[in-house]
Parts: sequence; structure tokens; C-alpha cells
Amino acid sequence: MKNRLFVAIALLSTALSFAQISSTQVDELVNRTLKTFDVPGIAVAIVKDGKVIHAKGYGVKSILTNEKVDANTLFGIASNSKAFTSAALAILVDEGKVKWDDKVIKYLPNFKMYNDYVTNEFTIRDLLTHRSGLGLGAGDLMIWPGGGNFTPTDIIENLQYLKPTSAFRTKYDYDNLLYIVAGEVIQSASGKSWSDFIEERIMKPLEMNSSAASFVRLKDTTNIIAPHVPIDGKLHVINRYKDQIFDAAAGIYSSVNDLSKWTIMQMNNGKYGPDNKHLFSQKEHSEMWQLQTIIPVSTKAPYNTHFSGYGLGWFLSDVKGYKQVGHTGGLEGIVTQITLLPELNLGIIVLTNQQSGAAFSSITNTIKDSYLGIQSEDYVAKYSTNLKESVASADKVTDDVWARVAKNKSDKIKIDFKSFVGTYKDNWFGEVLLSERKGRLYFASKRSPQLTGEVFLYKETNYVVKWDNAYFHADAHLFFECDTTGKAVRITMKPISELTDFSYDFQDLDFKRVQ
Repeated sequence: MKNRLFVAIALLSTALSFAQISSTQVDELVNRTLKTFDVPGIAVAIVKDGKVIHAKGYGVKSILTNEKVDANTLFGIASNSKAFTSAALAILVDEGKVKWDDKVIKYLPNFKMYNDYVTNEFTIRDLLTHRSGLGLGAGDLMIWPGGGNFTPTDIIENLQYLKPTSAFRTKYDYDNLLYIVAGEVIQSASGKSWSDFIEERIMKPLEMNSSAASFVRLKDTTNIIAPHVPIDGKLHVINRYKDQIFDAAAGIYSSVNDLSKWTIMQMNNGKYGPDNKHLFSQKEHSEMWQLQTIIPVSTKAPYNTHFSGYGLGWFLSDVKGYKQVGHTGGLEGIVTQITLLPELNLGIIVLTNQQSGAAFSSITNTIKDSYLGIQSEDYVAKYSTNLKESVASADKVTDDVWARVAKNKSDKIKIDFKSFVGTYKDNWFGEVLLSERKGRLYFASKRSPQLTGEVFLYKETNYVVKWDNAYFHADAHLFFECDTTGKAVRITMKPISELTDFSYDFQDLDFKRVQ
């Protein structure tokens, strides 16, 4: 009996010591991650029991300057901004200015979806829960890659042209546009812009003093990362996304030090500061962390997740019997992750300046496993292998396409571009111009000028466009429909690579010739 008791105590002691991941272990993990996934800079914070026990920067802010990342370095947190939008609405619910189930048209009379019933029944809750019936990333080309000259009013009015892919409130499909609409509801209900509200009602009381609702609102940009994208195996600094139209969905810039204050407040049921003031009530905090939309999940080790879904601005699931609340975010050249396990009073924040989700997953899961008492996998090696396999699979598809294009060019196939030249219009995306210059065909969007590139023959009436900006990694098929004279009258599109970011929703476009 004594021996058994001794073994039991020893095992418990081992489990407890295993849970206390050290700063040295985190350092080793992050530095290995930087190298493996070719990420220039990462910042990591761990919050436990209401205190920051680790906050540190690794690597460099930019490969051009080699300035070091620290815990105050600012990153675009991308879609982790969505939780701030839901928090702003929770504040307004507490103040009686809105209700979660108020109809959107009460605040925005010009709001209109494809279906009149959906328009009339659409609630503020529906704006936040990815169950609108629209497809994955539907309409994102109005804000991505650059936003062009689209305004929030344009987005609200163009939603009516986006055809649903599922019935209203029946299926999860992630969207960005409806968070932009939610930002407009905040302005309508409060009289303040989304940006002003976030900074005055959330960031200021939490003393997130270095943060801002968008890049253009930052008071000090001396300690900020540059976004990086690998192109043909080499890292490049790219232009930063600055369009404020995206702010309510993905605009915030912050640091791990500032975000630690945000996560501590979240795990304290909306209370903050030494006086335990309430940013929002415990009732509304609970509402944001309630499952609203089911996401299918496959139960498997090590987390044995049985349920997964989306709340109000947060992903929700169970991991090893504990509730997990979190979100990820991605902009060109920047990806981030915030993970909370409230029952363990644990928060993990990982911010990166390269677009490898495998990097933040490796770090988060390793830290998380140590607190769950799980013998952690080598996530760096595992995700590196998975990434190489998926890239190789995608590259095979794209390489085959461009090999066919190259053969067409070497065979000197004659093409009458005049039958394709003209102006084409999609109801929500606007006009694109196909023009011929020196025997070559070019595609140019009028409202999203970053989408320009040369068009090449692939096969028959299927062409492909190679964007001038290689870092988009989003070259696309063009399918021409011609009349009896051979003149193109319609164009549809789809991405070439299966790894193309979903916000390049080319498949939702339907261009008709107008000139």
C-alpha cells in the first residue's frame, strides 16, 4: 500500500511539475518555431491566475531593419478584433441601447440580404455568428486585398447580390462583411464610430495605451512589425493593409502586453482593475461565450473535443474536458492567435509577422498541453511535415496549370484577343476591364485596383490570370462564355490553388459584358 501511495504521489508531483512550463522552455520552443517556419518575429504572452507570467518578443520586426521584437511591439491582430466588436455591442446591451435580437434594419434601414425574409429577420446576433447562409468569405473581394473604393454603405447595399449557399441559420460559414455591418450598428446606436467606441470604451479603461482600432490611428509607430510573405522560397516585406473599411472585422493593432490586459478582463467575467470595475456585465459576458452556431468536429486525441462552435466573436470548444475560448486572425503577412481556458484561468497570446498558422499553432498547443497535463507532441515537426505535404499537393496543381500555359506559348497558339476585350460587370464587385496591349491580354478591376494581371490561355475558353502582386498567392481561372459569333459575353472565376485564402472569393463573381 505504501509503495502504491508513493507511486501515486510521485505521479501527481510529476504532473504538477510538468504543468509549469518554464520561460526557458518557451524561449526554446519559439526560437525553434521561428527557424522552422521562416517567421521573422513572434511575440508571446502567457496569462495565469490573473497575472502575466511570460511576455516576450522573439526575432525581428522586419528583415530590412533587423530591429528586435519585444512585448510592446505592435502587430495587426486581424480577426481577433471581432471579439472587441462583440464586446462593444455587449456594452450597448448593458446600457439598454441595443438588444442582441434586435433586427438590423431597425438601425440600418438600407440593410438588405438576397432574400426578403432573411432581411427582415436578420438580428444583431446573426451579424456575429457566421450563420447567414452566405458562403465562406462571401463578398470579401470588396475589402480584400485592398478594399479599393468600397465604403461600408456599398457593402451594406451590395449584400443583396450575394446568393446564399445554405438556408438561413442552418450552417456555419465564416464571414467578414457582417462584422463590418455590426460596426455600423454600433455607430448608429451609440453615435460614435466603431473606432472611437473601441478606443474610448474598451482600450482606454483597460489601459491598452499603445493599441489602436486601426493602423492609421496609431499615435506611435516606432515599435511595429512589418508584414512578411514568402515568395518562391524567399521572404519579402510587403505593403501593409491599411484600409479602415475592414476595422470592425480585423483592424486592431496591439501588443502582447496590451492584449494581456484584455485577456485578464475576459477571464474575470468582464471585470478589470484593482476596483473590479465592469467593462460589461457577467450576464452579457456569458452570452458572448455561449454556443450560437455549431461547427462539425471530429473527436480525436489528444484533446478529445466533442463540441465546437462559434459564440459572439469567439470560437468555442471543449479540450480534454475544459472549455476553450479563442480566435485566430490573418492579414497578408500577419497571423495571430488568442486562446483562453477559463477554468484553468489560462490565456495564451501568439502574434507573428508572417502568415504561417502552423507557427502559432505549434506554440499555443505546446504551452496549452503543459497546463492540461498532456504529454505534448512535437507540434513543430508535425505541422512542418503537414505544411510541406499540403504545399506540395497544391504546387502540383498550380505547376500543371502553368506548364500547360507555357506549352501553349511555346506552341505559338494564335488567339484573337479582340473577342475578349471589353468591360464586364458583376453586381457587387463592379466593373473589370479586359484590354489588349502589344499582343497580350490584361485584367484590371476598376474598384479594387490591386487586382490587375496578365491573362494567359490555359485550354479552350478557360484562361488564367497571374496577378501583378505575386504575394497574393491567389492566381485564378477565368472561364469565358461566348455567343454564337465567338464573342465573350460572360466571365466566371475560381482560384487555381486549393491553398488560396478564402477571402479571394472569385467563385462568387459573375461578370456580364456591358461594353
